[in-house]
Amino acid sequence: MTEFDACERRAWDGRASAYARGFARLCAHPAGRLLDAARVGPGCRVLDVGTGPGTVAAGAYARRADVTAVDAEPSMVELAAGSVPGADVRVAVLPRLPFGDGRFDAVVGNFVINHVGRPRAALAELRRVTRPGGRIALTTWGSPRGVGQELLGRAVAAAGVDLSAHLPRLAPEEEFPRTEEGFAGLLRGAGFTDVSCARLSWDHRTGLEEWWSGPAAGVAMIGQVIVAQPPATVAAIRRHLGVLAAEFTAPDGSLVLPHTALLASGRAG
Repeated sequence: MTEFDACERRAWDGRASAYARGFARLCAHPAGRLLDAARVGPGCRVLDVGTGPGTVAAGAYARRADVTAVDAEPSMVELAAGSVPGADVRVAVLPRLPFGDGRFDAVVGNFVINHVGRPRAALAELRRVTRPGGRIALTTWGSPRGVGQELLGRAVAAAGVDLSAHLPRLAPEEEFPRTEEGFAGLLRGAGFTDVSCARLSWDHRTGLEEWWSGPAAGVAMIGQVIVAQPPATVAAIRRHLGVLAAEFTAPDGSLVLPHTALLASGRAG
């Protein structure tokens, strides 16, 4: 396990419910397009890797697919198993999966590749469990980021915390450009063909307290940075968040946060 992976395990430990109450709604946006890109339909043997609370797995099950779902975090597995009772949901950690070669017709992963310390090894493992001719579809956060994605980071910086100094980074040899071509190249390097990558853009509508609740509970890396601060600094971050959020506040009081992501898909040769 890399240090990046160890940080990820700490960031998500026991936080499934806090994630489901906040960031999960944001991450659910590409679910339908992800399943479309993987051509998931009736009878398709699909693996949802990094299932989280089971949003994508539930979508695949609704399409009458044969669903297997895995996550590295036990609290996520418990949550997903309860929400998708017809799926085989279990704990498994990339880059090692407990499945035979070519087991699945389709593999999907919604914002999971950005949470692994060895993305190329993870892609090689996903290629291994995909049957020849089967499909893969993955999402990740891209660059440049949507302006709504920067809101929390701006609040942290306004409170005097250097976010970049606290966030773990991939080893240099594991990094890849967070662009359409960079993400597509990652799939091609793992042996997938007919690869394409699209940039998705959407406005995430939420409330200020919902947006704050996840990070305040330590969800994700930015949440880990926030909860590690002294109480006075955490309070300052929250105050700055309220001020900065004004530019994204709609007439009804909700926040409208522009986000972007990348969706790459391909076929196992």
